[in-house]
Amino acid sequence: MEGAVTPEVPNDDALRELDRLQEQLASRRSVVHFAHSAVSMVLAIIVSGAAGKLFWDLSVRYYLVAVPASALALALATYSVVRYVRGKRLARTELEKYRAMIELRRALRLDDPSALLPR
Repeated sequence: MEGAVTPEVPNDDALRELDRLQEQLASRRSVVHFAHSAVSMVLAIIVSGAAGKLFWDLSVRYYLVAVPASALALALATYSVVRYVRGKRLARTELEKYRAMIELRRALRLDDPSALLPR
């Protein structure tokens, strides 16, 4: 048959690379970091509000509780920022891997419906 286009046979190395990228992207570890960041920031806001109320009451008894509560709020806020930065860094690398996976799928013609039709 003249002029017939034969479908390309995918390269085994490219398919292994595609599987590796898909496995790495399946976990989405950045989401866990962002969730930890959000929860710890909410807790930091709640604890800092409670500590502020204790300071506002102007009683010596309350200062003994307000100071550790303030330290806890600061620790939670710091933890939140650290987890956010880690999540942001991981999200950047995950997006790069995702772009590489999309390019690999495009090169292998896995998303091309016309390549799946019988000739």
